[in-house]
Amino acid sequence: MPRLRLRVTAAAETILRAGHPWLFAESIREQTREGILGELAVIYDRKNQFLALGLFDPDSPIRVRMLHAGKPAIVDRSWWAGRLEDPLQRRQALFDTQTTGYRLIHGENDGWPGLVLDRYDSTLVLKLYTAAWLPRLEAFVSLITERVRPERLVLRLSRNIQSIALNQFKKADGEMLCGAPPVEPVIFLETGLRFEADVLRGQKTGFFLDQRENRRHVEVLARGREALNAFSFSGGFSVYAARGGASGVTVLDISNHALASAGRNLALNFSIPAVRSCRHELIQADAFEWLSQNEQRKFDLVILDPPALAKRQADRPGALHAYQRLACSAIGHLQHGGILVACSCSAHITAKEFFEHVRDAAATSGRHFEPFQTTGHPPDHAATFKEGEYLKAIYLRET
Repeated sequence: MPRLRLRVTAAAETILRAGHPWLFAESIREQTREGILGELAVIYDRKNQFLALGLFDPDSPIRVRMLHAGKPAIVDRSWWAGRLEDPLQRRQALFDTQTTGYRLIHGENDGWPGLVLDRYDSTLVLKLYTAAWLPRLEAFVSLITERVRPERLVLRLSRNIQSIALNQFKKADGEMLCGAPPVEPVIFLETGLRFEADVLRGQKTGFFLDQRENRRHVEVLARGREALNAFSFSGGFSVYAARGGASGVTVLDISNHALASAGRNLALNFSIPAVRSCRHELIQADAFEWLSQNEQRKFDLVILDPPALAKRQADRPGALHAYQRLACSAIGHLQHGGILVACSCSAHITAKEFFEHVRDAAATSGRHFEPFQTTGHPPDHAATFKEGEYLKAIYLRET
């Protein structure tokens, strides 16, 4: 078939020239023929000059995910190999042998829209967020196994593409793309600490790798403090706080499965005296309810790391109210001089909005809190466009 050629609106031209990785369906003015899932679509400007090219998805509101803009390019195996090499090279300077779990490819931000690749020691996990990669999956697997040579490569699929993956491409979430399935949780290192990753069924790709830098900050703050890790999931903050010298850690999550994982992650690090000697308590409860009902429990350090509370634009008002309510409840559990660490992973909430609502919660408490640090994305999860920004955290100390 002839190449799929598109022309777009003037506004879309401007956005694509600026490097935005998405072309929405409503921005397409002309299309030479019906497009096929995963094929390369070439976009031309109003002067019929090459503008960009990307992966076409006929069923997605994001109709084309950009691979390249600027001058025309020949997209062959050599081009793909070079595109793979770029993010791999960028990661080499970020981590030493004490960290073997990190993101190798961060989607649009690394030139691979809708695709992430995470490393957990010798296991790699590939997660797809768009069906446009499915027709190219075999070629990508060949590239990655040839370049990285993992022990195994696991396929994870966003829920919205699991049906088409199974029905049209016979691919299922959690299947092996190479290597044998793990017979037990995969163990990896992060800053010298041992953690397990459920690479077959766990959230994201098996672990929340993006919170690494905040966990490191918590370790520095934890010495001598009684810590509460709310929405703990697999207990990453808890293990870091324990190694940092916390006198005790309370691990709070609604999921018994998550708490069991947190307990195992603590046990994996009992060879470290500070972790072994740190008292830890696991509590299964809804964090919102527990924080509002148990103010007699006091802590010197409270970490709030809830799941995304605004998954759609319409969720924003409720999410902002919930974040502020959480911060208010958490402050009620803080001893004098305590520290609050409040995190958000909601892409529809800006960092400025989130920080303002947490500061407002502190201001209405009748106590004096000073923000002393804010954080965003770690270097292996860099956000290069507005819609790619989701992670933020603010640190406050009572003075």
